[in-house]
Amino acid sequence: MTVTGLLVVDKEAGWTSHDVVARVRRVYGQRRVGHAGTLDPDATGILLVGLGRMTRLLRFLTALEKEYTAEIVLGRATSTLDASGEETGRWDMRGVGPDDVRVAAAGLTGRIEQVPPMVSAVKVDGRRLHTLARQGIEVERRPRPVTVHRFDVEPTGDPLVYRARVVCSSGTYVRVLAADLGEALGGGAHLRALRRTRIGSFGEGDAHCVDALEPGAVLSPAEGLRDLDRATADPETATLVTRGLPVDRVPLGATGPGPWALLDGTGRLLGVYEATGTDRLRASVVVASR
Repeated sequence: MTVTGLLVVDKEAGWTSHDVVARVRRVYGQRRVGHAGTLDPDATGILLVGLGRMTRLLRFLTALEKEYTAEIVLGRATSTLDASGEETGRWDMRGVGPDDVRVAAAGLTGRIEQVPPMVSAVKVDGRRLHTLARQGIEVERRPRPVTVHRFDVEPTGDPLVYRARVVCSSGTYVRVLAADLGEALGGGAHLRALRRTRIGSFGEGDAHCVDALEPGAVLSPAEGLRDLDRATADPETATLVTRGLPVDRVPLGATGPGPWALLDGTGRLLGVYEATGTDRLRASVVVASR
């Protein structure tokens, strides 16, 4: 029997996101598994994994706000912008103080632009950057707009190492923030000990280690989309939804930009609908069938 739902996994260091997906396939005995938002092998923390029809809904989770903790090491830049890369530059930054670092971090908050790193999964001309990087090829990348809601930095016992907490939009590269912080301070820096502590409302308290996955760890599709706006459909509207037909937003009380998770009277997820610019909503993904 195919399982449909969401797993909140606490990924360990050394695992790729694909490794986690492969393990989930073995544990639950099914092929239809995917994840929302890659974590680097060296990084730890929250990875959302969809099973069965939940894989069609993962794009609504990818867009959720994310939170990270990490350490930023001043004075040394690397080829990957983190501790796994080769050193590409070194600076004496012992004269940089905590106040200097906080001011520079504040300058990297709000709506900013980032250049994706060569070790990212971004595609250029149909090829992923990390694939090109492994071949020793570097290509021009266009800056992308992201939003950094918080970039808090605190000193540690080492004057060149700062603990960081970042709350940001989807698509933000924390390693780029670290590198840009070093540059703003007149030198260079790299990232280490990256951990994703939250995606939307899914945090460490919801998460399961890979080795502890079992049937009870799977959240229902409705719970998996708990961060979306919700509306409950009456039986007549629910029938329309299961057919993928447009529905009126006013009886549903669906205000705002959406998208909306449409539920039936029992709380079961029927599907996700999006706005059309009129009072009608259109089906984006239908989960329940007649």
